[in-house]
Amino acid sequence: MELKNKTIDEILSFLSPYLHGKSNALKLALVAFFSRGHLLVEDLPGLGKTTIAIAIAKALGMNFGRIQCTSDLLPSDITGLSMYNKNTSAFEFHPGPVFNNIVLVDEINRATPKTQSALLEAMAEKQTTIEGKTYKLARPFFVIATQNPVEQFGTFPLPESQLDRFMMKISVGYPDRNAVMAILKSGSRRDDLYDIVPMMKKEEVIATQEDIRTGVTISDKVLDYILDIVETTRSSKYILAGISTRGVLAVQATARTLAYFSGRDYVIPEDVKLLAQYTLPHRLIYREEYGSVDKKEIIKSLVDQIRLPV
Repeated sequence: MELKNKTIDEILSFLSPYLHGKSNALKLALVAFFSRGHLLVEDLPGLGKTTIAIAIAKALGMNFGRIQCTSDLLPSDITGLSMYNKNTSAFEFHPGPVFNNIVLVDEINRATPKTQSALLEAMAEKQTTIEGKTYKLARPFFVIATQNPVEQFGTFPLPESQLDRFMMKISVGYPDRNAVMAILKSGSRRDDLYDIVPMMKKEEVIATQEDIRTGVTISDKVLDYILDIVETTRSSKYILAGISTRGVLAVQATARTLAYFSGRDYVIPEDVKLLAQYTLPHRLIYREEYGSVDKKEIIKSLVDQIRLPV
């Protein structure tokens, strides 16, 4: 198998002038994308969540659509709707932003539950049903949603079923002092992102996703390690409901992608352990008495208790 980790390094290097101090968040976003999953980014405003989505779309030659969520957003604003054309005396379907390759859903928790649910079928089945007709979505299809952890007024928390459809949840974090200095000296280059030449073609992206799915092996020992983590979350005193089957598949898929990015055609336990803090905390239901405890710390403590296989 021809590994393309060099291309991934090139993408990170090429986009660094546009994304000062965000290389880790960008790499995690690429892991979610090439794992054929979806990404939830929770962080403060103005830290580059939207820029990361645009950067991935442009660098990989993907179509890009944006949905700005508000309380009056309707499901049809996401999926599209049929409009009457008086010239043809017929209804014509106008596709919504969900028909793009990469869809940025900005401040997803500001949309009402009814509107949020318009994404459920799209994220799980890569299709959407509108007015009784089912439409296949573009390949690849990647939802990157953002939400603000501070401003809770006028928001609708995502239900567990929707959170479970996100393969990973990350934060961008504040850039360090050197990164901020570089931003101050060079200014924002976000507008330049729209003019960059893609580094990969859409066909190459799909081929890479397939290489990862079929070409990276996971030994029985690593699978047993994953199952040990699953059983630990399901029996923990901190957790009311453990990892779902969808969650187990997410752990497996992201570990394969990280191995691929690292130049290996096999997964090691460290791949699983490293990504656990991004693939697990958001999809678990915690007991009320531990609601104030950092969920990442709970997962870290549980995973640390499990011995790594040799």
